Formats: sequence, structure tokens, C-alpha cells
Amino acid sequence: MRKLIGAIVLLLTIVFVLTRMADIEQVVRTFQRGDARWLALAVLVHAVAVLNTGMMLQAVYRVLGMQEKIGRLTLVSLASSFFTVVTTSGAWGGLAIFIADGRKRGLPGARVAVAAALYYLYDFVSALVLVGLGLLVLFRRNRLGGGEVAAATILAVYAVVLAIWLYLGFRSPERLGSLLEWGGRQINRLLRPIVRKEYIDVSRARQVALDMGAGLSDARRSPEGMLLPIALGLSQKALMVSVLFLVFMAFRQGFSVGTLIAGFGLSYLFTVVTPTPAGIGFVEGLLTLGLNGLGVPLASAAVITLAYRGISLWLVLAYGMLAMRWIGAGPTPSPPAATPDEAATPQANLEQQ
Repeated sequence: MRKLIGAIVLLLTIVFVLTRMADIEQVVRTFQRGDARWLALAVLVHAVAVLNTGMMLQAVYRVLGMQEKIGRLTLVSLASSFFTVVTTSGAWGGLAIFIADGRKRGLPGARVAVAAALYYLYDFVSALVLVGLGLLVLFRRNRLGGGEVAAATILAVYAVVLAIWLYLGFRSPERLGSLLEWGGRQINRLLRPIVRKEYIDVSRARQVALDMGAGLSDARRSPEGMLLPIALGLSQKALMVSVLFLVFMAFRQGFSVGTLIAGFGLSYLFTVVTPTPAGIGFVEGLLTLGLNGLGVPLASAAVITLAYRGISLWLVLAYGMLAMRWIGAGPTPSPPAATPDEAATPQANLEQQ
């Protein structure tokens, strides 16, 4: 089964690359028009932002009682992004990569799922800070439209849904287990005519919820540890704004701080809330028009958008393709020996609260 899944992902990768060759060639031609020194510095700062993501994940894992190296989590994050885009599976595909890698390394699947959910929540919340500032810039320049407000609202709803899910796991694992069982039964009902069997084992839903509750109870014991992921989430967004600044410099285009923040906000917003994978073909047009509306000449806005997307999207996909191969290589390590605290059942941990 693992080989079959790997073959399917490889096939989807080939199809994705072949159907996007025109986009890739356009990005390459754009890079050739910019100042190589500024663009190289932008790529370097972007690499720091990628590593920052690994640090953020490590902080979240540590709060939940799991120890992982920054390098490994950085690779898993890149592979998750690549898998999500290539398979057009959304956040669920990315979550599957985290869980699959965690199981391979002997980590509890439910805790890894909680860690991934917390990571997405922190990412959304930190992004909403910059997006909010960007919308304020657009409003002050009379460029704020209903599309930006609607997309920001949807992003906020994503964050709220994640927060409610985690809150239920923390306060009432039994209720979350019942909700997961109900959701699993609905999915099975929809897919039964196609797959001819129960697609989801709903009998495990309650245990998964209890495991999630145990992981979240560990987080409650060290609330100060939850501040570091928030700070790292904000620093990652600041680094991406810096990448956009360096791209502006590479094409010798004037700018203001408000233009940079609004440009980053539009790019992030429509990368997440988009009808296409990672907003490919969608963000390019909207960001070009957005920068033009902020006073950047149309031709300059177009090349800046393509160069920025080349770094923030296509470079990530290139890294992710290599990361998928890297994290899948080598033997599966043996699960670590359980400590006395880890040996306790999730129900026992909940009773101690």
C-alpha cells in the first residue's frame, strides 16, 4: 500500500510539473531580469523563514511532551506543503504527512495531530495580525474591496474552527469523541457506495479524542511554553515581508512599509482562501492588481509578483519535493521507551486534571 501511495504521489507530481511548466518558465525569465544580488539575499532570508517554521513546530511539539529536531520538522513541514499542493488535498493532506511521519518515528498519532492543528492555528492567528494591518492600509488608501474582507473573514473562520476543535479536546474529550464518531459515520455513509466498505473506523474516534485531551493537558501544565510558538509565528511573517522588500529592491521599485505589509497580506490571504492549489494563477493576478492599486506601476507589479511567488511558492515546492524523498528514506526507527508518565493511559491523565 505504501508503494502504491508513493507511485500515485509521483504520478501527480509529474502531472503537476508538466501542466505548470509555463508558470515555472515565466518565473525563471522574471528572475533573469532582476538584480541577482538582491534576489540571492531574498532566497537566503526565505531559507531562514523556512527554518523558522521548523523552530515553531519544535516549540509546539515540546509543549505537548514530544522531542523532535528542528531539521526533521522543517523537512516534514516542507513535505506537507508539497503534498497539499500536488494532491490538492488542502490542510487534511498536510495533516496526514505529519501523522504518517510521527507514526514512523514512534510518536502518538493523536498528539501529532494536535501539534499540527496548533501549528496551523498559530500560523493563521499570526497571519491575521499582518492581514489586518494590510486591510487597514487598503482601507486608508480607498482600495479595500469586498473580496479582501470576505477572504479575511473566511481565514478567521478557519482559525475559530481550529480553536473550537482544540478547546473541545481540552475541556471535553468525550464530547469531541462523540463528534468525531458522528463525522466518521457521515463520511462512511457518503463513501460506502464507492469504496464498498467502512472507510473510517469510528470505533477508534473516542480513544483518539482521549489521546488528544491528554496531549492538551500537558500543554496546560506549561502555559508559558505556548508564547514561543506565537512569537515564532510572527517572526516568520516578518521574514516573509522582508523577502518582499528584497524583491522590490531587486527590481529597483520604490515602496512604502504599508505597501509591503498590504502586499504580503494579499498574497497570504489568497494563497489560503483560493479556488486553486496554493492560489496558483489566482494570487498572481490579484497581487499584481493589488500592488498596482497601491501605486506600483503595472509592469513592475507583475514582475515583483512573479519573483515573490517564485520564492514563496515555487521554491517551497522544490524544497518539498526533495523533503518528501528525504523523510521517506531509511529504516523506520524503533519507538522510544515509554516513560512512567507516558505509560499512563489517556483516561488516567484526564482524571488527574
